[in-house]
Amino acid sequence: MPPKPPGDDLPRHVAVIMDGNNRWARARGLSGIRGHRAGVEAVRAVIRRAAERGIETLTLFAFSSENWRRPEAEVSALMELFLIALKREVRKLHDNGIRLSVIGDRSAFSSSIQKYIDKAEALTRDNRRMHLVIAANYGGRWDIAEAARRLAERAVAGEIDPGAIDEYRLQSELCLDDEPPVDLCIRTSGEQRISNFLLWQMAYAELYFTPLLWPDFDGEAFDLAVDDFRRRQRRFGMTDEQIETQGA
Repeated sequence: MPPKPPGDDLPRHVAVIMDGNNRWARARGLSGIRGHRAGVEAVRAVIRRAAERGIETLTLFAFSSENWRRPEAEVSALMELFLIALKREVRKLHDNGIRLSVIGDRSAFSSSIQKYIDKAEALTRDNRRMHLVIAANYGGRWDIAEAARRLAERAVAGEIDPGAIDEYRLQSELCLDDEPPVDLCIRTSGEQRISNFLLWQMAYAELYFTPLLWPDFDGEAFDLAVDDFRRRQRRFGMTDEQIETQGA
């Protein structure tokens, strides 16, 4: 799917790197898991506002493939929170017409988490108001490597000609291949990097960095990010003059 055309000023696909839960907790003398629990409230607020604004796809970076390196107690608590959220929140999403998908390598998750992911996706599959994507045990390099591996296997099996593999064929094997490319990527906590998130899908994304820690990010903060996006001129390789001519 091509990038969103210039002039259509509402982002179709917003991706969010939710950062700062631990710092939020430390600043209040709380445990890190309390910060993650507070972050769940921010997730609810952003999902609600994105749906209200008419965003087609909202992708949240919940747990990266690198996050397994964190202390074992924190990882265990995060997995417990993930399972609780799957049990408690999915019915609300469904009642509000929101489809839920989880991308990433599920094999490292417990059987209980995998079961509830499958149930959540099946329940919400036909919902069309908004597509909520949770990236869990996900990495952009993993995504691209998996796509390349699948194409290589098909080429070895004689199913495809290696010479026919181009960027569109590779993209068709990636996570979110049926979704619009990311228009806007938001990162909280003041960090200014994309941390191996949707590397291919964000090729033309506008980046928005805010000093707010994730538990403090709410619907109004989401509006500020979207409004900032709408003021930007997106050229997709064209000149300013070409963009102005299209808008005439």
